[in-house]
Amino acid sequence: MIDFFKRSELVRRGLASGKLRRRRARHEVLRGLEYSWGMKGVLFAAFIAGLALLIFSGNQPEPTKNFVIALLFFLIALMMLWINQPRTFSQNSRILLVFGVMLVQLALTKFIYVLCSSGVLRLQTDMTELLTPFALAPLLLSVLLGRNHGLYAAVFVSLWSSVLFGKIDAPLLVTGMISGFTAVYLTLQVRRRSKLVRAGLGVGVAIWILSLTFGFIGPINLFPPTANDWPMIGLQSAFAIGNGIVTATIVGGVIPMFEPLFQITTDISWLEASDLNHPLLRRMTIEAPGTYHHSLVVANLAEAAAEAIGANATLCRVCAYFHDVGKLVKPDYFTENMSFERNPHEDLAPTMSALIIIAHVKEGVDLALKYKLNQRIIDIIQEHHGTSLVYYFYKRAQQMHEDARAGGKIMKMPDIPEVREESFRYSGPKPQTKESAIVSLADAVESASRSLEKPTPAKIEQLVNDIIDQRISDHQLDECDLTLRDVRVIAERFRFTLMTMLHSRIAYPKQETKSSTPRDDSLRPDVMVTTRKPATAPPVSAA
Repeated sequence: MIDFFKRSELVRRGLASGKLRRRRARHEVLRGLEYSWGMKGVLFAAFIAGLALLIFSGNQPEPTKNFVIALLFFLIALMMLWINQPRTFSQNSRILLVFGVMLVQLALTKFIYVLCSSGVLRLQTDMTELLTPFALAPLLLSVLLGRNHGLYAAVFVSLWSSVLFGKIDAPLLVTGMISGFTAVYLTLQVRRRSKLVRAGLGVGVAIWILSLTFGFIGPINLFPPTANDWPMIGLQSAFAIGNGIVTATIVGGVIPMFEPLFQITTDISWLEASDLNHPLLRRMTIEAPGTYHHSLVVANLAEAAAEAIGANATLCRVCAYFHDVGKLVKPDYFTENMSFERNPHEDLAPTMSALIIIAHVKEGVDLALKYKLNQRIIDIIQEHHGTSLVYYFYKRAQQMHEDARAGGKIMKMPDIPEVREESFRYSGPKPQTKESAIVSLADAVESASRSLEKPTPAKIEQLVNDIIDQRISDHQLDECDLTLRDVRVIAERFRFTLMTMLHSRIAYPKQETKSSTPRDDSLRPDVMVTTRKPATAPPVSAA
């Protein structure tokens, strides 16, 4: 309350701005629950209780033995999750998602078994194996968390399903694993919802083939074929294939609800977010067209590099579109948007120019929060410059300082304050992920490439290597998980993409036209001459 009145007084006196910058809400309680070991214990106990309920319900033989086996499977599952997926193991929301989805599949399997065994469905034959949603958990977790989680679910949900009904059912175990593996293989890169349906069809075909192999469909007599009950075989086949299709349809319907609930963004959502008709991007085309074009080129560079090292290419493209939205606040102060008549930095001190350049990161975060952009986009906006130096204005400030010191010695003036490098550095943080580092490098490379005159492969290669070496020596890549091999591949993709974009054109001769008035050829513009910015304008790489 006291701070509020102090701020109000400063605003009234004109010593502070009345504008409040938007900040990301911090829920300390939720963060504490996210990494609490006590909450992990509650989640694991709830899953064990669910297993016990499913195994001990019904009249199945030796439920205690099956429950002990299920507990041993659970311990193995915990060890594998802790060793192979430490990030998932550390986050309680991910644990809830993984084990919750598997428990739901087990509950559906038990429910279908009860319906079929009690005769409620009134089918002519037992179709438990044909109606069991084998691929539900593998398919859903593969799309949300990746193929490793999908394979993990396929293995352990099949093991637990095999002990729900008595003795371990080997055909049921094999069918569950193979159908789960098929679901994961067909959803390695899901960028459209229609691919989920194709994956479901593939899972249905796998279930149908396995059902024929293990005798879930039939019996089928080849000699003579007329002795078979073909209508029943057709119905069983339809159930087997429809099983996979219905499962994929359910997964496609629940994914939009799971994404905001667990703070996960799939490739499908990233592709939807890449629409260039977003209000911020449309503003950029009008208010900062140079920045808009720069962002498109950075998106191409980042996407190509991400694909080459196995990072999320769609995420890089979308984040590159928005990484410089903060320049919308003062677009004329950035080289790509400057007019040819005036450079606004000529009237400013280097420290003030650097403050304006650095502020575009905070302004970008502010706009991203206002327009409710994805959290990953906000992170990359904040990280794409790391703690790098605004080198142009830093050197300009040093030169002005040297000139002032020289003049001060002549005029016998007191010491002039030193230029502090910290005042010309971005506030960070440094890139934390591969995707953030790729966008950061693509931004720097694209900006610097605009200053190349008559680009050649050798010049482009030297430029890319210099920028990457500079970022490494400045420790800007220390906090992300890029390897030296990844950096080498990224540099190679940058070189290839820039060479295709910066290729030179031949100078076409002017087409002769009949004219009564002869024209002076000396006044004809050269098609190969490039228009340049004023000599006083800072280089594009300054921002």
